[in-house]
Amino acid sequence: MYDFKPLSPEAIPRALERAERYRLLNEPAEAESICRDVLRVEPRNQRALVTLLLALTDAFDEGMADAVSQAQAVLAQLEGAYEQAYYAGIISERRAKARLKQGGPGSGYVAFELLREAMGCYERAEAVRPAGNDDALLRWNACARILERSPQLTPAPEDRSEQPLE
Repeated sequence: MYDFKPLSPEAIPRALERAERYRLLNEPAEAESICRDVLRVEPRNQRALVTLLLALTDAFDEGMADAVSQAQAVLAQLEGAYEQAYYAGIISERRAKARLKQGGPGSGYVAFELLREAMGCYERAEAVRPAGNDDALLRWNACARILERSPQLTPAPEDRSEQPLE
């Protein structure tokens, strides 16, 4: 279709600043585009990968069907056990929040499970976090507070119906 114009390597730091600014302006598609341009030049650029992952999770509320699988594909490219665990938690937490906003039957059960999944990821990140970095603890606490404030968020009831014998 189109031959995208490549960035110069010298422009990458400024481009990443712009991507972060677009995220703050609630323009995840713009941030995503910039990150993809950076990654065409530097495919393993961790700052671009993190910003791309966050931009994709910003789009969860918009119902982007493939945003979750794209975010998980970006997650697989992150280096480091802490980054893998922490950003896996971010994906689960933001999926839970998006599910709550969408509502519908069973949304409380799904959101509960996703928040608990996020909390497990944050606990793994906490175990390998760099000194002085308590971000995973802050996110775990935020998830716990959501669960405390939202009595509708509960585990799904167990299916107690009997299965027919074959």
